[in-house]
Amino acid sequence: MNPSGFPRFKKHNCIIEAYGETKLQIIELDRTDRRILDHLQAHGRASNLDLAEVAQLSPAQCLRRHRRLEELGLISGYAARLNARHIGLGVIAFIHVTMARGHVDELPKFQDLIADMRQILECYSVTGDFDYVLKVVARDLEALSQFLMHTLMHMPGVSAVRSSVCLNEIKCTGALPLE
Repeated sequence: MNPSGFPRFKKHNCIIEAYGETKLQIIELDRTDRRILDHLQAHGRASNLDLAEVAQLSPAQCLRRHRRLEELGLISGYAARLNARHIGLGVIAFIHVTMARGHVDELPKFQDLIADMRQILECYSVTGDFDYVLKVVARDLEALSQFLMHTLMHMPGVSAVRSSVCLNEIKCTGALPLE
């Protein structure tokens, strides 16, 4: 509570897309919302009863809040995190892609192709010496090499590719800080 007697809310940004326009909407999260979101980030399969206990709410109140957070788009989905090595994907690499200058018309095609490649886990358009950073998984170094030399280098608009192979994964989380 603040001196006025009203609960303190923490503002979080939420991007809303509607009718092709993107605007930033500020979403007010109180301590209870943050407890729910924190717990779901760590325990996506938590029951409503468990969530209600953590949030210090009745199950009905907790379910209403949970659904509201989903409707607001703060929760974008639920997924199981798999151990890549246990399913035969022993190599993680970060690929820096430079696009050919003057080939702006190739960017949408490149992005569409990237979006369809399951071995590319993440793709970011970035500032700096290269245009994109990709996080890629592969069975082994030979499979990574095949992907780089026979797929990525032949994509429309690509002029250069640099790769960094991950030696050790120190931290890998999708949990966002809510404080």
